[in-house]
Amino acid sequence: MAFEQLSLPFEGHLTPTAPARIPRTRRVFVNRNLKMAGIDWVGFDMDYTLAIYNQVEMDKLSIEAVIPKLAKRGYDEDILRGITWPIDFPIRGLLIDKKAGNVLKMDRFKVVHKGYHGLRELTKEELRSLYHQKRVKPNTGRYHFIDTLYALSEVALYTGIVEAFEARRIELDYTTLFTDIRECIDEAHRDGSILDVVLGDLPRFIERDPLLAPTLHKLRSAGKRLFLLTNSRWPYTERMMTYLLGDAMPEYPSFRHYFDLVIVAAQKPAFFQERRPLLERDGDNLRPATYPLERGVIYEGGNLHDLEAALGIGGDRILYVGDHIYGDILRSKKESAWRTAMIIQEMEAEVIAHEMCREEHQKSAELEQRRDELEDQLRYYQQRYKDLTRKIEDAAQAEKNGHGSSNGNGISYEAERGRAKRAVERIRGMLRGVDAEATKLEREIDQRFHPYWGSLLKESIEPSSFGDQVEEFACIYTSRVSNMLAYSPLQYWRSPRDLMPHEL
Repeated sequence: MAFEQLSLPFEGHLTPTAPARIPRTRRVFVNRNLKMAGIDWVGFDMDYTLAIYNQVEMDKLSIEAVIPKLAKRGYDEDILRGITWPIDFPIRGLLIDKKAGNVLKMDRFKVVHKGYHGLRELTKEELRSLYHQKRVKPNTGRYHFIDTLYALSEVALYTGIVEAFEARRIELDYTTLFTDIRECIDEAHRDGSILDVVLGDLPRFIERDPLLAPTLHKLRSAGKRLFLLTNSRWPYTERMMTYLLGDAMPEYPSFRHYFDLVIVAAQKPAFFQERRPLLERDGDNLRPATYPLERGVIYEGGNLHDLEAALGIGGDRILYVGDHIYGDILRSKKESAWRTAMIIQEMEAEVIAHEMCREEHQKSAELEQRRDELEDQLRYYQQRYKDLTRKIEDAAQAEKNGHGSSNGNGISYEAERGRAKRAVERIRGMLRGVDAEATKLEREIDQRFHPYWGSLLKESIEPSSFGDQVEEFACIYTSRVSNMLAYSPLQYWRSPRDLMPHEL
């Protein structure tokens, strides 16, 4: 019996294909190795984590809600209504100097690199005199750190009022102004001026991610247990989560079916620091929670230690996903062994800007290399100048002592020293040119990221103050929860090798 020889590979099978690449805007980035196979529970914050807000619309709403409240505190409402609010001005990671009325951006060493008073950029001389002669202490009462998207409207209000009122020569107490803005925004959230409007028009304010439900389903299918831990109260949480997940997948009759545990009104960061009791909601009534905790029950308050005891696992087997560097990430990392994932809504724009700057970054690296070469040459000619000066002085001393000879060495040394001096001056001029070009290039790179502040996560060649916190306290970070869908729920996320300067 004859057999037909088949060619390999079989058509339609084992055909080599290019590997599927996850777009960089949707990747998960790793600061610290994380084995998802070792994670039993995955917890989620809600606002700005599961619920992605339209930031421009939220800022407009917050400002509109605060204006009448500021007017009641004595601020001229006609002026407030006439201000073109700089919604595009703030980013996260800024520092408000409540004493001087300035808004600042620092690097990871708490060195201030950029600053504005109103919309006027502070000069290098102003920054130096105000912030470089003494160490800036961001945790003191003089300063306020802007670490959430929720707080961006505060910066827009502060900057707009300083700009408009001072243009009319109206005196301001900068500290009182910021306190008034903060209190008015908090009041607007408490009295429904903001939240009721959001709930009344969810499509305007919230992006409903069609990949969110499949992401949660994939984690559950891999044996992960999920919990919701949010500061929002139950009525708001129920409406928001129903909008996001209520009818997303037929396998889940309601959003509650995605989660094994739901805790609202958690009051983070106090949840991680204090021993507040966990309460169980029964309609509109609250009573002390009973253990074991039950799926489908709504809980309020609570604390880290009791939750870990109720779950019956160590903290390193819990991954918590949140957006707030202090309330969600920093405190959970400092007070527990929870692994942490940070949702940075701005990452998509940040990655796109970085990609657009590839040529500029390459040019910047070339300038750094050129600077190193020129500095090596400068050191050589400076040392050469010193050596020749010493030879000339030794020759002069020898001649003075009657030991010299008229063989022309002194004249030769003088000519060579002149050439060395001119080389030093020429190289210094070239270095000034390199520095000027590097400064201009750095400004161009900044403009690709943000017209006022540059990159969210970097400041010059260093991580920004915000970027430093992300790097230190977030094990992984990404732009949205649904980016995890492209990865295995048992993914081993590995951090890149962290090189020290001597290893470069």
